[in-house]
Amino acid sequence: MPTIAFLANLFTAEHKRRWDLLNEHAPEGVNVVVADPTSSPGELIEALKDADAAVPWLATVPLEVAEHLPKLKLVQLLTAGYDSVDVVGLSKLGIAVANNGGSNAISVSEHAMTLMLSVYRRMMESWDNTRDGKWRDGVDQLPVRTEINGKTVGIIGFGNIGRQVARRLSGFDCEVLYHDTVELMPGRDQELGAQAVELDHLLRVSDIVTVHVPLNSSTRGLMGAREFGLMKKTAIFVNTCRGPVHNEADLIKALQDGEIAGAGLDVLEEEPTDPNNPLLHMPTAIVTPHWAGGTGEGNERAVVFALSNLERAVEGRKMLSVVDPASIF
Repeated sequence: MPTIAFLANLFTAEHKRRWDLLNEHAPEGVNVVVADPTSSPGELIEALKDADAAVPWLATVPLEVAEHLPKLKLVQLLTAGYDSVDVVGLSKLGIAVANNGGSNAISVSEHAMTLMLSVYRRMMESWDNTRDGKWRDGVDQLPVRTEINGKTVGIIGFGNIGRQVARRLSGFDCEVLYHDTVELMPGRDQELGAQAVELDHLLRVSDIVTVHVPLNSSTRGLMGAREFGLMKKTAIFVNTCRGPVHNEADLIKALQDGEIAGAGLDVLEEEPTDPNNPLLHMPTAIVTPHWAGGTGEGNERAVVFALSNLERAVEGRKMLSVVDPASIF
């Protein structure tokens, strides 16, 4: 009987929802077990000894544990990001790591759009004024609000999520540019109404710059002082992928100095962040707590995909969305 191990702390509702989904969708004959990721290495080895696949949620599979799990074939993530696990180390042990970008692409793209609209419409300032009893007396003092319609939007990273952002922007009559190191199939960008350009050109001409890349050595600090300096002073920056993709100190300075007009962030370099982080107290920035992908529909798609990949692993078929260890560098 194939076994899938869910590494999570079931004391939180968010973790329990995914546990319930795994049990609900697991095919007959698949054993679903749970392991506390805070357990000692010895306890984890015992809990995972029969697992064919492990599904960590806000957790990892330590190499000192994995090397004692000869049955383990797959570490299946429920997110697009894979920086939480040692892909290279696990691959050397013969254990594949698969991500889950397609499942949360709609959720994250909708959140990115929400941040764009919220920054442009000064949504949080408007809410603060309304809540504080100022009503229109407060909002009438705000800078002019802005429409997305007709703007140029630059998408950095044109994978599953980036392409979903492009689809949603089509209803706003935007000019969509993108930059990616991976070439699309011929005609795919025209189908999405997007144009491939060099990164510097994208930064110079875009009214909105939104990033959707994995975190690795080539993308860490991708957006720093130089890149923010290339952007229009009226442009806004959106990040819903990983915090270290932007240099936070440089972003704060760019906002404080007026080099860019605003930022919508679901991710930060340090999470949870310090309550004194200047980004939390800037009228030009909106920050949400890294939950862009956590919709009910996205969670269900992620679990269904994870279980189908487990079936592939057990049957010796080619697994999907396996992270190439070479892509880490």
